[in-house]
Amino acid sequence: MERSKILVVDDESRMRKLLNDFLTRSNFTVLEAGDGEEALDMFFDDKEIALIILDVMMPKMDGYEVCRTIRKYSQVPIIMLTAKSSERDELQGFDLGIDEYVTKPFSPKLLVARVEAILRRSRASQADVVEVGGIRMDRAAHQVYIDGEPVELSYKEFELLEYFMDNQGIALSREKILNNVWNYDYFGDARTIDTHVKKLRSKMGDKGEYIKTIWGMGYKFDAGV
Repeated sequence: MERSKILVVDDESRMRKLLNDFLTRSNFTVLEAGDGEEALDMFFDDKEIALIILDVMMPKMDGYEVCRTIRKYSQVPIIMLTAKSSERDELQGFDLGIDEYVTKPFSPKLLVARVEAILRRSRASQADVVEVGGIRMDRAAHQVYIDGEPVELSYKEFELLEYFMDNQGIALSREKILNNVWNYDYFGDARTIDTHVKKLRSKMGDKGEYIKTIWGMGYKFDAGV
């Protein structure tokens, strides 16, 4: 089985070694970058990178700027590492299109589990097409079309819409969405979901109205078909 390639970006060599050791033991191939500029050079030189673990505070170019640059060209999954834990910092990261937000200190085993979950869902994407209410989702190509026009979604936005479309007409609690889309026990507040739903609705245009808010509970996808 081909080993997925992970790019670890952190200016602390001890942190890179720690993550390298744990990821290698889990049968991943690991590339390391010590700053943002090096990370971008490596990413654009290697088209096989399946996921990026990205620190925020780094010399030359911080993690937010690296993420902003990559998102202009790619929706590769990004897990952001940071010593910051404020809601504002998390929202800034999600607004740039990151997929996971991990605050230091963290459990390396849990981080590896998150990496495996993201890549497992990616590999398990079915090679079929789902069409609902003018929305066409090609799972294999990881592409969404609305009224025939392509819509650029982040990895997590795509998964969120996929979960909504697969559960059309069903009321979904925030807890259930977190457990199925994020695929781990989430101990932060549910505004993570609300932020992603807001961005997803915006990108869907008029079709964003299909995602109904159920006050005090969560959401329901209803295309009226």
